[in-house]
Amino acid sequence: MGDCPTEPLRPQFDRRLRLHFFGATVTSDAGLLAYRELDDALDLTRIAAGGLRDHRTGQNTQHTATALLRQSIYSRLAGYEDLNDAERLRFDPALRTVVGGRARDSVAASTSEMARFETETLTTKQNLNQMMDLSGRWIDRAHQHRKLTRLVLDMDSSVSETYGQQQGSAYNGHFGCTCYHPLFVFNQFGDLERVMLRRGNHHSAKFWRRVLLPVIARYRELKIPKFFRGDAAFASSKLLKLLEAEGFRYAIRLKANAVLERNVAHLLKRPVGRPSKRPKVLYHAFRYQAKSWDRARRVVAKVEWHAGELFPRVGFVVTDLRRSPKRVIKFYNGRGMAEQWIKEGKNALKWTRLSCRRFRDNQVRLQLFALAYNLANFLRRLALPRPVRTWTLTTLREKLIKLGAKVVRHAKAVTFHLAEVAVPRAVFAAILGRIGRLRATPSPG
Repeated sequence: MGDCPTEPLRPQFDRRLRLHFFGATVTSDAGLLAYRELDDALDLTRIAAGGLRDHRTGQNTQHTATALLRQSIYSRLAGYEDLNDAERLRFDPALRTVVGGRARDSVAASTSEMARFETETLTTKQNLNQMMDLSGRWIDRAHQHRKLTRLVLDMDSSVSETYGQQQGSAYNGHFGCTCYHPLFVFNQFGDLERVMLRRGNHHSAKFWRRVLLPVIARYRELKIPKFFRGDAAFASSKLLKLLEAEGFRYAIRLKANAVLERNVAHLLKRPVGRPSKRPKVLYHAFRYQAKSWDRARRVVAKVEWHAGELFPRVGFVVTDLRRSPKRVIKFYNGRGMAEQWIKEGKNALKWTRLSCRRFRDNQVRLQLFALAYNLANFLRRLALPRPVRTWTLTTLREKLIKLGAKVVRHAKAVTFHLAEVAVPRAVFAAILGRIGRLRATPSPG
């Protein structure tokens, strides 16, 4: 192999092969163009950057705040969660195209410029508050293109492991590791309504008001049925009273205790006869008042007898739904989708990659991951044709975003010669066609 970097590489197993590298004219992320088209149709990153205060002066303003925000979001969308990747990606033709501005004809921002933007510009108190509100503003724009007949909110917490001396990291006994403990709120479409980074040793429901109240306020004027689901950590008297005052129907799990089990004692006796292979499921509803509650509320119990198990599986859900006990449990079990969406964020976008030392810097990183997640979910919900509608965010990243392409620049046009392997031309054309229809007059939310 030659020493000159421009000479081709020649592997030994077949001397006929010559390997050339053209980093500025070949890209592995041509699928980002579809997401940029959706971004433009919904006018997302432009309005997002418009609310940020840019304190940069002089030579530090080579790229606009809009371009830097796009570079932060799209690089994470493509799986480059570390700022160190920016030094190579600044020459990538697909990233330069979706970022736009000066990057389109020259190069995108460097690692140092991106670091200053994320750890200095976005970490101010005003900008951080704007970042936390952006997900909701984006979702409102997406709602303009789909009929919103009801609202279902799912609140859940998760774990983001930490390493080294990171501010705010602490040992969490439930997860058995040193971590952060972020809190999420999703709607029924899988959109991330709001997220907040918390210290690792905080309780699962800590700061629930800061996360939930802004979401409730955004939907307060909508005259549609509204629902809330959560695990046992959110069965507090203050949260229940708030949901009832705001007109939300709720289904929240309760931790088992002696009083609750006495109400289902007649269901805890093993059924007579040989157990069947299928579980025997029993339901029961009753009134119950915890010590911290101001009044008694309806509780639905589910008792499952499984073959080969000595004791039954018992679960309790507090609710104000006027449904049969079986339907209440079925509705509550739907909150399992929120756990799947959190896993998608971890697998497809690596949003647990919060590796900065300062806690505030990691807060910004999590908000940027949330915006990238929502943009990816909008495309899945609003623009995917039937053949690929069931693709997960991980599949979309590996098959749609990771499209190889050769880029040819002329005086009046830039041509992307896309590989047609995982996503054929017909599917890509259908995605662009659906996005094009979103540019028409929005349907009422």
